[in-house]
Order: sequence, then structure tokens, then C-alpha cells
Amino acid sequence: MDRMTSIHRWGGYNAASPPLPPHLESVQYASRMTSLGNSSWGRSSFSFYLLGIPGLEESQHWIALPLGSLYLLALVGNVTILFIIRTDPSLHQPMYLFLAMLAAIDLILASSTAPKALAVLMSHSCEIWYPTCLTQMFFIHAFSSMESGVLVAMALDRYVAICHPLHHMTILTPGVIGRIGLVVLARGILLLIPFPILLRRLIFCQSVVISHAYCEHMAVVKLACSDATVNRAYGLVVALLVVGFDVFAIGISYSLILCAVLRVPGRDARLKAFGTCGSHICVILVFYVPGIFSFLTHRFGHNVPHHVHVLLATLYLLVPPALNPLVYGVKTQQIRERVLRVFYVRVWD
Repeated sequence: MDRMTSIHRWGGYNAASPPLPPHLESVQYASRMTSLGNSSWGRSSFSFYLLGIPGLEESQHWIALPLGSLYLLALVGNVTILFIIRTDPSLHQPMYLFLAMLAAIDLILASSTAPKALAVLMSHSCEIWYPTCLTQMFFIHAFSSMESGVLVAMALDRYVAICHPLHHMTILTPGVIGRIGLVVLARGILLLIPFPILLRRLIFCQSVVISHAYCEHMAVVKLACSDATVNRAYGLVVALLVVGFDVFAIGISYSLILCAVLRVPGRDARLKAFGTCGSHICVILVFYVPGIFSFLTHRFGHNVPHHVHVLLATLYLLVPPALNPLVYGVKTQQIRERVLRVFYVRVWD
């Protein structure tokens, strides 16, 4: 599972456990002593300890600076996108409604990861309560699935807009868009709620130190001293279903778009049609390319240090939320004009 699921923020790490920093050595020792007397701890009475970025403990506070900047950029950018779309009736169109969904998901996704990761890196606030860890894990994976689902919906919107332009607004009505959003939400919740439920059946009796900056599914599963076959198998099935279906659907949509555009007479008309897809293609690349790179390093980069895997996984959760608003702000004229108008009015007022 750990190789395939790294495509979609569900990957584990095969690297050997790194040496513990001094501030966590006593925690590891205490957890082993506790396991001698009690092989199954109370499910809600103990905590995990996040290691951060193993091997880079001395420089973690410096690494936190760019990560904090990405989080701040994600907050400002996505709140701005939501504000612009909410307050401008001319942007209440399918493309921008899906963009609002993407911005909301990115806000939740980044906020589920960054605050605790930054606390670990900057102040060694490593302890995380067991139920809190499960909650964070669910939010990260569920909203990652939702983001992928929204990208599929946006590909559908581009297909309808280019291949059936006269019926675009009648096919993708606000009611239809709302139902698509509910399906994306329900898929993320129903597929991922078994993650914390299945984890609660596991016994943790040896180690409570997670070699990560946040509660990543496979990193927690590997700490269990009971059989975790069901957890691994279910995670693999979910990854294959979500990633496989979404990539296939996006590929089909853009194949149909390409065929339609190539039939359009005139070079300028074809370029204009392709231009309407530019922002969405950039967002797809920002979302999937880091995951593919992570997958390749897990599969073939056996000599890649463990801290590189952890740092890459952390960036993977912060880079798309930070860059998506910039991509749409730069490449979409309507968004760019509204943002400039808002800031221009505020400055001159």
C-alpha cells in the first residue's frame, strides 16, 4: 500500500526508523515499559508523539519558515477567492462555483496539517492525543479525496463548456452543481471514515513515536503490534478507486475536449478554446505531479533519505492549496480583474 498510496497522500515509508532526538528518547523508553504491563492501552487515554522531520531536528525551525509562508499564502489566497466569488454575482457560474469548492477544501486541508506540523517543527510540541491524531488523519485523507473529486467536476465543466457551449448553463445548473458537490463530499466521508474506525481496533504496545510531522495513515498503522492486514488492504483499495477513477475521468474529459478543439476551424479559435482550460490543467499538474514524484521516489529511490520523503509529503499538503489561488488569479482574467478592483478600491478609499 505504501507505494501506490503515496500518489494520493496516503503513502507510507519503508525507510528504517531514524534515531530519536533527545527530547523523545524518554517517551520511547516509557512507552516500552508501559507495554510490558499492558499490551492494549486505553484507546483514548494515550498520545502519539510526532518526530517532525527525522534527521533534520537541528534545522527544523528554519524549515518551518517556508512551510509557514506557504500556509499563510494558502489562507490569504483561498479566502480571497471565496470572498471574490461570494460577493460578485457575475462569477456565480459553474467554473467559479467549482473553484469556490476547491478553495474551501484547500483551506480545510491546509489547516488540518500546517498548525500542528509548525508547532512540532518550531517548538517541539510533539504530543498529539490519540483521538486528535485519528481526526487529523481523517480530515487529511477525506479532503484530499474531495479535492481530487472537484478536479474531476471541473474537467466535466470544461468539457461541457467547450463541446456543448450553447447548453452549458442549462446542463450545469446551480442545482446540478450542488448535487455534484454533495456526491464529492459523500464520497470523501464514506470512503475514508473507515480509516479511523479500523485503526481503533489495533493494539499499540511498543512505540508511540511517529516519524512524521503529522498523523499519516501508514505511519500510524506501522506502529501497531497487532495484525493490520485489513487496514493496509482497505487503504490500497481506496487509493486505487479514488486515484484510478479520477485520473481516468479527467483523461476521458480532456480527450473529448482535444477532439472537439481540433475540429474547430482557425488557429486563433483553437488557441482560445485551449486557453479556457489552462488554469485547470495547471491545477491538475500541481495536484498530481508531486504525488507521482513521491510515488517514483518510494518505488525506485531506495537511497533517498527518510527526511526527504517526510519533507516531500508535508510539502504535498501545502503547495497545492498555496498555488491554486495564484494559478487562477494569474491565468483567469475575471478573477484577476476582481482582485485588482477590490484592492484598488480599498487602497484608494
